[in-house]
Amino acid sequence: MPRRSATMLAATLLLIAMLCVSVLPIMKVPYSEMSPGPTYNTLGQQNGKPVISISGRRTYPTSGHLNMTTVQVTSADYQPSLVSAVIGWLRGDVAVVPHANLYPDNQTEQEAEQQNAEEFASSQDSAKAAALHELGYKVGTDVIVESVVAGSPSQGRLHAGDVIKAVDGTAVTAPEQVAKLVTKHKPGERTVFTVLPAGQSGSAGKGGATKDVTVTTVKAPDGDRAMVGIQPGTSHSFPFSIDIGLQDVGGPSAGLMFSLGIIDKLKPTDITGGRFIAGTGTITDSGQVGPIGGISMKTIAARDAGAQYFLTPADNCAEAARNTPGGLTLVRVGTLDDALKALDQIRSGHTGALPSCSR
Repeated sequence: MPRRSATMLAATLLLIAMLCVSVLPIMKVPYSEMSPGPTYNTLGQQNGKPVISISGRRTYPTSGHLNMTTVQVTSADYQPSLVSAVIGWLRGDVAVVPHANLYPDNQTEQEAEQQNAEEFASSQDSAKAAALHELGYKVGTDVIVESVVAGSPSQGRLHAGDVIKAVDGTAVTAPEQVAKLVTKHKPGERTVFTVLPAGQSGSAGKGGATKDVTVTTVKAPDGDRAMVGIQPGTSHSFPFSIDIGLQDVGGPSAGLMFSLGIIDKLKPTDITGGRFIAGTGTITDSGQVGPIGGISMKTIAARDAGAQYFLTPADNCAEAARNTPGGLTLVRVGTLDDALKALDQIRSGHTGALPSCSR
């Protein structure tokens, strides 16, 4: 190659390299980051107050830990550079995920926080119901707003946890009634919900004052029927007061640990035996444990806090087992009953038979 050509090629390659060095640190990519968040002992206190307070029934001393775990996420407007994203991918204590995983449909940070708060309230209700069912208490049922579709006419007017007493003056006793009453309207017509606002009383559907909320229907995307953009579900009224006093925590993933904390306080048996146990998982009224997001970050948070055992939803086991922090034993659970049986084994020292995520 002639010397002039070689010199020009070298200069061109050097220029490209310089451009890459200058551009890559500022080139933005559509990703977000998750990292281990704080953990909270459901048997302990937060800001000087019990995480779980029970009144109207005898409670018993507890020991050890039943820690719920959290993840920290970057804000909705955060967009890392390509270099930052690559560094995150290489680190073991940061998860880099598509932005849409945390903020679907261009959700704003405020909308995400509202949704997380509503899911957190709903999970508390299910946790209480599951725990009391397990202990043999009678639990009443109410029809509630389970979720509100972002951008729908109900957003900002109805909220997750609102108890639906009536629609257009007709009393509601089952979730399926709500859609039937709404679809009597044509799109564009108004329908009136009589609700007991979420959080107005300690037991769902009891006490407090109802109010009428008018919502204008819209055309459903899959047909000509009218809709308002809510998912009705069920909530519960309880025979005594159970208050969960955590602030600035959202999402449904603490359900299992709340249920276990409630049970431990209401049972004479100290179900942890003084051990440090953490975990995660959604829970249904009937005690089914469901998967959650950010499992690898939650196991790191648990181990950093001092946990010895981690109650892991069965559907998260494969992911969690790929990168288990040293010294932490993953315990596979599919139901609340599974978790209680595992705690029995841990307490008695029979840990060799624990259901593991690795088998």
